[in-house]
Amino acid sequence: MGVGSSHGNGLFFRTLTEKQAEEIHLASCQVLEDTGMVIHHEEAVELLRQAGAHVEKGNRVYFPSFLVKQALQSAPSRVTLYNRKGEAALHLEGANVYFGTGSDTLNYLDPFTLERRSWRQEDVTNAIRLCDKLPNIDFVMSMGLLSDVDPRMINREQYAIMVQNTEKPQVVIAEDGDTLLDIIEMAACAVGGKERLRQKPLFMIYTEPTSPLQHPKESVEKLLIAAENRVPANFACGGVAGASVPTTIAGALVQANAEALSGLIIHQLKAPGAPFIYGYGNSPLDMRTMQAVYGTPEAVLFQGGAVDLAHYYQLPSWGYAGCSNSKVCDEQAIAESTMFTMMGALQGCNIMHDVFYMEFGITGSLELLVISNEVIGRTRRLLKGINTDKESLGVESIMRVGPGGNFLGDDHTAKHFRDNWFPDLSDFNNYENWTAGGSKTMIERARDQIKQVLETYQPKPVTQDVRAQIAEILRKAKEKVGEKA
Repeated sequence: MGVGSSHGNGLFFRTLTEKQAEEIHLASCQVLEDTGMVIHHEEAVELLRQAGAHVEKGNRVYFPSFLVKQALQSAPSRVTLYNRKGEAALHLEGANVYFGTGSDTLNYLDPFTLERRSWRQEDVTNAIRLCDKLPNIDFVMSMGLLSDVDPRMINREQYAIMVQNTEKPQVVIAEDGDTLLDIIEMAACAVGGKERLRQKPLFMIYTEPTSPLQHPKESVEKLLIAAENRVPANFACGGVAGASVPTTIAGALVQANAEALSGLIIHQLKAPGAPFIYGYGNSPLDMRTMQAVYGTPEAVLFQGGAVDLAHYYQLPSWGYAGCSNSKVCDEQAIAESTMFTMMGALQGCNIMHDVFYMEFGITGSLELLVISNEVIGRTRRLLKGINTDKESLGVESIMRVGPGGNFLGDDHTAKHFRDNWFPDLSDFNNYENWTAGGSKTMIERARDQIKQVLETYQPKPVTQDVRAQIAEILRKAKEKVGEKA
């Protein structure tokens, strides 16, 4: 374990050796062959049967290793997500790193009233607007579960808010296949049609197995729809170590990897070459409290192992950053979220979500979001490393200044001092100037920044025609879910 060279620019921290990655891969293949998965989806089971998998009791599927090899060979090694304007925004490959929020927190920490309450449509709209403005938040997720809409419409309503209030790419949650199809329709309206969406995907879908070793009908349905429509997909185990996956890091990696690989096989059988993002998460179970926890050293090591396996397989990687177990935005929240952010970047995790998560993912904090935005900026400067070209070495400047001089008046200083990183939020004043400015803490400055953005910034809107089309999709969806009731 240690720091080595990266696949792209920046540093690269390896958690697993190549031999360890191979050992985990072979152990996962053994699980797939000898234990198998229960798959609650008839089409997926039939795809696997026809491809050579052994099926018992209708849906217990055993995967021969050649299916793993075929899927890894057909899956693309790079995936690109585009913004609403059709511009390439996220290049998921090598050690490129991108950061975004999480989805579906139950509670909203209101930065102005300091209440912990349920999310409303206005709150999610404001949160997405804030994300659109923050320069180091690269993609958005839905952030909060809406309390003021029909529960059966939550994911659709969330997406309508996202696509109309940011140009940035999205990662989406859909409760079932019908919901995903409606989200595809809305995204197609926003970008100019389904064919353009296939060519330049605006979002990726996040879907999960049920650990241990089961694939729910809804999860597989979304996986197949994504493959068919060339929507990038992530099939990610959200394990709890000691409960739904083994308590050891290596054991958790073996099982989660087996589940991810089995999802990849189904996905590639449906549509060879369809874009797939590899990765999963693991929250250790604190046996003192029986609570799954974020941001522990074990969780960070687990993510590093998953990223190393993604590099081993030459697949884009998925992970976590900027999240905490703390109940309020305090020192613990910033420490835990910063460690996860920094290590995820050094590990070379391509797309990291959950920035702004608090209280084990139950609550969302906009203060933590804007602080994490600055932490990501610091981290990105670190990843750039040191430039040693002739100009940066500054030999001519050193010779001009000579012994006993200073560099304040030298042209080299004037030319390059702006190369340094400068904060938007951290305070670099001396004590006297800090007190003159109100002696504000970082949390207070974060609230000021939120207020200023929400009062002055408006994202680029979609056209009235697009708004009307999205409204019509939502209207039809409400009728459809009403008929099912």
